[in-house]
Amino acid sequence: MFYEYRRYQAQAGRRDELVKFMEETVIPFQVSKGMDVTGSFVDEKDPDIYIWIRRFENEAQREELYAKVYQSEVWKTEMAPKIDTLFIREKIAVTRIVPTPTSALQ
Repeated sequence: MFYEYRRYQAQAGRRDELVKFMEETVIPFQVSKGMDVTGSFVDEKDPDIYIWIRRFENEAQREELYAKVYQSEVWKTEMAPKIDTLFIREKIAVTRIVPTPTSALQ
């Protein structure tokens, strides 16, 4: 099992709009496709940073869920164009993290 820690930098002054779109549209859509979204966060000090975490059982599951989400027509035609206006794609940072043996996120 592993998690994706995804850090996005919103376009200046658009973080609230990004959070709203993620929480009302993107995350529910991805969850409907089987994605396990563990959390959604904003950086307490940086007004442009948004973070979310997704959980996967293994690489095969991640690949399957990526295909279900990112190859769908809804993603390609409705969500991707909108989300691309809200954050700076070049600043996306995705880190795979694995919980330690005593982590509550096992």
